[in-house]
Amino acid sequence: MKRKLYDKLKAWKESPYRKPLIIKGARQVGKTYLAEEFGKNEYEDMIVLNCDKDKRIAGIFKGGFQIQKIISDIEILTGKKIIPGKTLLFIDEAGDVPETISSLKYFCEDAPEYHIILAGSLLGLAIHKGSSFPVGKVDELDLYPLSFEEFLLESRGESAVDKLRNGSLEDLSSLNSVFEEELRKYYFTGGMPEVVHGFLNGRDYKELRDIQKRILADYSLDISKHADSSILGRIHQVWNSIPQQLARSNRKFIYGDIQKGARAKDFELAIEWLIDAGMVYKIPRVRKAGIPLKFYEDFSAFKLFMLDHGLMGAMADAPIDEILLRNNVFEEYRGTFTEQYVLEQLKTELNKEIFYFDSENSKLELDFLLQNENVLVPVEVKAEENLRSKSLRQFYENVPSSRPVRLSMSDYRKQDWMTNLPLYAVGRILDVTA
Repeated sequence: MKRKLYDKLKAWKESPYRKPLIIKGARQVGKTYLAEEFGKNEYEDMIVLNCDKDKRIAGIFKGGFQIQKIISDIEILTGKKIIPGKTLLFIDEAGDVPETISSLKYFCEDAPEYHIILAGSLLGLAIHKGSSFPVGKVDELDLYPLSFEEFLLESRGESAVDKLRNGSLEDLSSLNSVFEEELRKYYFTGGMPEVVHGFLNGRDYKELRDIQKRILADYSLDISKHADSSILGRIHQVWNSIPQQLARSNRKFIYGDIQKGARAKDFELAIEWLIDAGMVYKIPRVRKAGIPLKFYEDFSAFKLFMLDHGLMGAMADAPIDEILLRNNVFEEYRGTFTEQYVLEQLKTELNKEIFYFDSENSKLELDFLLQNENVLVPVEVKAEENLRSKSLRQFYENVPSSRPVRLSMSDYRKQDWMTNLPLYAVGRILDVTA
């Protein structure tokens, strides 16, 4: 599978300012596959060290950070010579040996000629448990589940993606039925690589749902294996509550929905654990439309989204036929799938902070609020035929310099105050607000 991050890896390799690279992302989003494909295609040789499978690796890195000794020990262990610029050293599941993370500082300072990539599903947890993180000494990239454009590339090929990404927005309507059909499939599969690969190879939809269920079970095992016993139960409670939280009209996370009388202090650590593991995305609220938005973040309210809408469908046992066959699928699941889907595309396609907005009196609510340079971009997500956008219009009247976007299944159209963008073209949102 071709991932957009591959081109960024190539740029990293060629950069004169290259530092050791950390690829972050949740379990099973394709970090290992991507790094190994990159090493195989772009280097003469590659050495892979898996800290989970080979316990000897811990001894190499726990003996101190003399880089030449580490390199020599790895060469002895693997029987391969590490040649700067020609050999890629890939350390996988690095969270199991936190010293590998700390060593990157010394690779950067003392041996920058070596090309080294480090990855792991629980790196955030390892760092927050006290590992010395090499601030300023590493490059970092985030890998997410496949975006809709990446799914479309595998399903329909480069021409379809080029049309969606680079073609005239006015002309997209001619292929509206094609893009909607692919989006319906993507609504079911989500972006986990194993599920998408199974779909593309003709596996039965029930088999694909079984894969999704197994991934969810693996995530639960990760929680049980790695979480501190003092918050283990609360992590499971938060994780299992997310579909219910998103099913409510305003999607705001409510502690009382987890447990009667629950308060923030009871579940804050559990939520942070899930964020560090890459299993959830936290979208904070802002109550003032000012630039920079970060200055107006309201820490008392937020939304929590899962990393993948396909997994959420499996967790909620959403009927497969409802998603794949019914024409009103985008209405039936508008409260959960549509906003979840949009959030994932924004996370994958944009390198920007994402917020949501509601006013002090809660009469004005917006699904998302972005900042594109010095312009505010209020976003409303619609899946039903009723496209009235009262809150979006009110926000524009309050902030006439903003550039509102409504995401719906209607065709692209530019109005004097707002742009309607088809849901399948959410990746073009910065194009219409630049």
